[in-house]
Amino acid sequence: MEATFMKIGWFVQGDIDGFFGLFVDNLLQLMLIAVLCGNVCGMPPELVYGRILPGAALSILFGNVFYAWQARRLAVRTGRSDVTALPYGINTVSLIAFVFLIIAPIYFETKDPNLAWQAGLFACLVSAVLEIVGAFIGDWLRLHTPRAALLSSLAGIAITFISMGFVFQIFAMPAIAIVPALFVIIIYGGQIKLPLGLPGGFIAVALGVAMGWLLRWAGYPYFQPIQEPYHFAVHYPRTAFADMLVFLANGHGWKYFSVIFPMALFNVIGSLQNLESAEAAGDRYGTRSSLLVNGFGSIVAACLGNPFPTTIYIGHPGWKAMGARWGYSIVNGVVITFLCLIGGVTLVLKVVPMEAMIGILLWIGIIITAQAFREVPRKHFVAVALGLMPALAAWALLLVETTLRKTGASLYEIAPKFGGDLYVYGIIALSQGFMLTCMILAAMMVFVVEREFHKAALWMTAAALLSFFGIIHAYVLTPAGVQNRFGFGAAKAFALVYLIAALLLVALHYYNRGRVSESTGIIA
Repeated sequence: MEATFMKIGWFVQGDIDGFFGLFVDNLLQLMLIAVLCGNVCGMPPELVYGRILPGAALSILFGNVFYAWQARRLAVRTGRSDVTALPYGINTVSLIAFVFLIIAPIYFETKDPNLAWQAGLFACLVSAVLEIVGAFIGDWLRLHTPRAALLSSLAGIAITFISMGFVFQIFAMPAIAIVPALFVIIIYGGQIKLPLGLPGGFIAVALGVAMGWLLRWAGYPYFQPIQEPYHFAVHYPRTAFADMLVFLANGHGWKYFSVIFPMALFNVIGSLQNLESAEAAGDRYGTRSSLLVNGFGSIVAACLGNPFPTTIYIGHPGWKAMGARWGYSIVNGVVITFLCLIGGVTLVLKVVPMEAMIGILLWIGIIITAQAFREVPRKHFVAVALGLMPALAAWALLLVETTLRKTGASLYEIAPKFGGDLYVYGIIALSQGFMLTCMILAAMMVFVVEREFHKAALWMTAAALLSFFGIIHAYVLTPAGVQNRFGFGAAKAFALVYLIAALLLVALHYYNRGRVSESTGIIA
């Protein structure tokens, strides 16, 4: 078996496409870090490029190398040559949450960017520890949760935060972006083999780059290279143990636990869903080892000065459909590390239009959404559809908040004015802990469809408990934005209605059992 495997080697042609897709995704996160930390949190370039990005690079390299090794080991053990490594990188949702709900508020209050950075390191460390704890219960959760429940929330994120966001960007810049995006969709959707075996993703990006520069030289500056000058320098990672432990020692960091805990839970559940997505695509990986590396990767990040957790990425089926195996993960980790260490993250965007690359990410979102329906029984489609709704609410809230922020207003000021025109309080409530709500609603619906009402009742009871303690639906609207609200009775109304729903399902269970007994002549 080993001899057969060695003929395949470490890289296949599909790894080129896989690399482009994962590299674009990682690069987008690194650019977000540079922009948000600098413009929103007041961090100087020496902190962003000298501490945060080098730390991010090594944590990404750590995870990419492990998941490539994990995939290779699975291929050796099974004798298969079509195994695809789990994609890995910085968690976008955690990045945004940590910036706007922890780091930025501390900067606004103290005007001390270094203190704000230290708060982010503390949040990353605690989130990582919680993820490691979650690794030991992950298999149990995965065993008792229907596949439709795990895949539906991924599909919700894919169709909203990934696909729609990039669709808008593509159609805002049609001269550069539409042709590469359609090329990716046509080639991968139609499973078309290009002449000479050329990789579709690479050709799509090349088309976008060529169109951007040709139009610019012709006097149509649709592509505007970043104006920030680049100066070559090597930024070696440095440990940040003392900075990481500042908030742990003084205790102030625990008041942000209401943000840290759901983000850690989000990462654990998201990783479970991504593992389920990979298994549905044919690659089953160990839950505990995968989640442990997630946690340790974030610890590496925090220890080296990066305040943003790393995690298994959404999108494994997309990379697999591209023909990527495990080489793409190694190349991505090495290239991202190299760019960060030389401060070259912005250098790429001086040459390559962002719009030329995002068609690949759009295709990833489409594949994930399709998989949620393809990999479950037809009668569970209704559960997947129901599970999409909380993710849609979370995306709607993002659109509303972004619109208001750009006009100089805040949701805190404007929310009472919406009234019945937009039930914004319902949007907020449904968006809080939306990944858990996606799972709960979809799982409940699966068991209802299967007439296992007692199991559906258990999921509604879980929803009642989570609501009561504020894990889902509970929130406080403040001038700084929507914040989690934990504690006894945090969302009592939701807890009550979910409990009533659980009781109704219990009644249906006994009613249905009685009917079955009557039809079979057996006394229940």
